[in-house]
Amino acid sequence: MPETLVKPYALTATFSELKPLFAAVKKLRSQGFKHWEVYTPFPVHGLDKAMGMPRSVVPRFTLLGGVTGFFSGLIMVWYMNAYDYPLTVGGKPLASVVYPFPIAYELTILLAAFGTLFGMFWTNRLPMHHHPIFNHPTFSRASDDRFLIAIEAQDPLCDPETTPKLLEQLGAEGILWVHDS
Repeated sequence: MPETLVKPYALTATFSELKPLFAAVKKLRSQGFKHWEVYTPFPVHGLDKAMGMPRSVVPRFTLLGGVTGFFSGLIMVWYMNAYDYPLTVGGKPLASVVYPFPIAYELTILLAAFGTLFGMFWTNRLPMHHHPIFNHPTFSRASDDRFLIAIEAQDPLCDPETTPKLLEQLGAEGILWVHDS
């Protein structure tokens, strides 16, 4: 029975300290690698900047949700007061910005929070039940005490000969190909 060839997904490099990780990240970025990711057990300040990542778009989802909530609250209260149950109390107008403010404020906060949550899910492509990097034998250590760089095989600069040597020169402790099966 012929053995099926499994295409590699990524070349991974494990680091135990931040200093060599930052050096490797800066070197990979300066070399022009495009399809790569870093996995860390905790948020590392400045890593996104060192990787050259753009600013997140999640705040735009938050703003969109907040503005939608504010105007929904104003329109909802205005509609209820003007059409559903018009009741003039003390000669006050049916449409005002003052009395629906608590409802608009609460809806602003609620929909901004939902915008943030769903924006984060959308931009992070969640839920992700399986990813090829989960096949790495020690990937769980990337959530404990190790740092992991994964350079995808689809990257034009990822060469089976030179890239492992480059990572070794940068201080990687373990270099391993991860397959997509």
